[in-house]
Amino acid sequence: MTTLATHVSIAEALTAVTPDGLPFRFTAYDGSATGPEDSPVHMHLASERGLSYVLTAPGDLGLVRAYVMGDLEITGVHPGNPYDLMRMMLNQFHFHRPTPSEALRIVRGLGWSHLKPPPPPPQEHLPKWRRTFEGLRHSKARDKLAIHHHYDVSNRFYELILGPSMTYTCAVYPSLGATLEEAQAEKYDLVARKLDLRPGQRLLDVGCGWGGMVRHAAREYGVKALGVTLSAAQAEWATQAIKRDGLEDRAEVRFLDYRDVAERDFDAISSIGLTEHIGVRNYPSYFGFLLDRLKPGGRLLNHSITRPDNRFRSTGAFIDRYIFPDGELIGSGRIIAEAQDAGFEVRHEENLREHYALTLAGWSDNLLANWDEAVAEVGYPTAKIWGLYLAACRVGFERNTTQLHQILAVKLDADADAHFPLRPSWLS
Repeated sequence: MTTLATHVSIAEALTAVTPDGLPFRFTAYDGSATGPEDSPVHMHLASERGLSYVLTAPGDLGLVRAYVMGDLEITGVHPGNPYDLMRMMLNQFHFHRPTPSEALRIVRGLGWSHLKPPPPPPQEHLPKWRRTFEGLRHSKARDKLAIHHHYDVSNRFYELILGPSMTYTCAVYPSLGATLEEAQAEKYDLVARKLDLRPGQRLLDVGCGWGGMVRHAAREYGVKALGVTLSAAQAEWATQAIKRDGLEDRAEVRFLDYRDVAERDFDAISSIGLTEHIGVRNYPSYFGFLLDRLKPGGRLLNHSITRPDNRFRSTGAFIDRYIFPDGELIGSGRIIAEAQDAGFEVRHEENLREHYALTLAGWSDNLLANWDEAVAEVGYPTAKIWGLYLAACRVGFERNTTQLHQILAVKLDADADAHFPLRPSWLS
């Protein structure tokens, strides 16, 4: 990089760390600009506070802070679905980390005063080191607070995004023309078929959300279903839905940590979207607990977001501070290995990555269609965060940085009988 002058414009500094150029137009409050003038997407850094956010939290966290606080303005995409911008940022935006001397020249040219961190937005969760006061990572108390941060935003807000199914996990699209509701019903039914649910059986659904699987299993398969969730808001909504559907005799949702379920000898267990919150180090106890709650011949269906490899890395500052505090992802190979080591026999697994990209597109469409009511419900900054989050996750599944795996496992009986057909019954 060439030596910068004493004064550095914001656009010059940005150009220095993006040698391939920007895919969108960028302007700043100091009058500088870079990027294609004819780009339909325009990003404007509107204040010195915004620059301080970017400089004191490099990467996605600083940009998100400035965006949430209104210091980074984006036009050309709707805040409820900034998919086109996210696709540009993740596919075409290449950041070059400056050397220490380059970084020093840039900061000196922009002004040392911008290295004083502004207060983070009120929507941001505590950094990891501060969460130690909430308890050890993935302790019951800390997990409860993490779940509260994400899932207790507002039941009405989730209704606006998720639609009538109130299902916040990957749907299964029987065809590209299927609606989101049809795909969510197909997901629940696929889980039920893989578990081979039958009338009179007992199902445990851990991390049950708003009770969608519990109600589907009770209504369509005649099982007695128990769901548990760490979200009080979810449990309250699910209980009312069970009463509305007339399923009180067969379905129940409790506000309870799955580790506190006392009942045993379940015929089947479904875990749909819980593993991401467990913590990789806790997989042995997680799978061990589920194995202990199944009767011999019982099945487990584990449905979770995964990495495309088995190398551990963090979820990123934006996701950790604004969406899923303490969330952890790993590859399906690690999950299968941990289930096997706990004593399960794994019988089937499949990757539904493309289905999650379609699901996220559906949620983004819902947020966009209900934007005014969503903003009225949770406020403009939170609504913007969700628009950004859903769009970014969609691109992640499209680019194969994240996947969605269903893993079916069984608890063998004393004779090593899996009580499993010669060919999968759910495919017939």
